[in-house]
Amino acid sequence: MGGVTDNPPVTQAPGTESAVRRLDDLLEDLYRGQERISQSDIHRRAVAAELPAELLTRISALPQGEYSVDEAADLLGGSVT
Repeated sequence: MGGVTDNPPVTQAPGTESAVRRLDDLLEDLYRGQERISQSDIHRRAVAAELPAELLTRISALPQGEYSVDEAADLLGGSVT
């Protein structure tokens, strides 16, 4: 038959929206009065804020360096811009 099959809709994992909201809150707080923040500072604050392990893993995977809020949000899946 070879017809096109419909893929099921992509759904977010439970708690994903809450995790994104927590990430956005962290980024807003971190970048208040700052243009760029280092990966290690982002990670340290995320650990202190007890963000979910998935987000901590993403932050750990960022290359060392400094990031603007837009870059960090894009790379980590946040919505802060």
